[in-house]
Amino acid sequence: MIHPHVIKKQRLLLMMFVALIVITSLISMGMGDASISVDRIIPTIFGYGTFKEAFVLFSIRLPRIIITILAGMALALSGAILQGITRNDLADPGIIGINSGAGVAIAVFFLFVPIEVGSFVYMLPVVAFIGAFITAGLIYVFAYSKRTGLEPVKLVLIGIGFSMALSGTMMVLISFAKREKVNFIANWLAGNIWGTDWPFVLAILPWLVILIPLTLYKANRLNLLGLGETVATGVGVSIEKERITLLLTAVALAAASVSVTGGIAFIGLMAPHIAKALVGPRHQLFVPIAVLIGGWLLLLADTIGRNLVENGIPAGIMTALIGAPYFIYLLLKKT
Repeated sequence: MIHPHVIKKQRLLLMMFVALIVITSLISMGMGDASISVDRIIPTIFGYGTFKEAFVLFSIRLPRIIITILAGMALALSGAILQGITRNDLADPGIIGINSGAGVAIAVFFLFVPIEVGSFVYMLPVVAFIGAFITAGLIYVFAYSKRTGLEPVKLVLIGIGFSMALSGTMMVLISFAKREKVNFIANWLAGNIWGTDWPFVLAILPWLVILIPLTLYKANRLNLLGLGETVATGVGVSIEKERITLLLTAVALAAASVSVTGGIAFIGLMAPHIAKALVGPRHQLFVPIAVLIGGWLLLLADTIGRNLVENGIPAGIMTALIGAPYFIYLLLKKT
């Protein structure tokens, strides 16, 4: 039974992070080359702005903000699932190679399928999922032992190896690409939010609408898997079935995010850790908070990076500047 005090604390934190997302979104709406003053944002949202204000807000800023929030949520949830099924606090879709697998699939599709990006926007999450699924499957096979089962530390090390190998594959693909396509892939690798129009919102939204409730439904299963295989088996959990279902969910979330934002790491690492520190390790408590933290972190990183220098800094680089030291801290803490 969860103590009422903890539930109350969770609800307060949920409201706080929703407020942070709203405040950061309003700040982000007003910042940029064509700035909108704070007192004009709300009137413009409700249809009382000038043509220029409405165009900048609804055609440029708002879709990017929504996509960034949704992608951050997807990455955070994917990281929480991966950490739960592997019992490894260092698991993250960007670190263990799942994002790289999705990226290689998108790059191959973009380079060798003669079709414009806007025409296959709704195909991108599917293409990314195929690449991420193949990568996750190979990592799982190499990290699994018949004698000891899935080895969490081995999974992370193999995942990092796959990530490096796939990054090399991406470089090889770039060397054969035309210049205009190289620019797209380079932006993708840097984690530059490139899907910044309403069709991309519609491309990623259904995945979250389906997979967030599914994950919350599976929260107790994740709690049991975190206690170890012996305990989970003892209470009747079909370990391999649950792991595969949850792994597919994590892969789908990461792929949907990567397909519109590019290669962004560490959100899936940091958000679950922050949420656990706030409300404890039970998935039904910390997962909703982690989802909001992930959306806020990526929105914050993109807002700062976009306005810090003249040409902007990709959100992937901003998250890496924060996440890489945090990853090293966790690694040292575990050793």
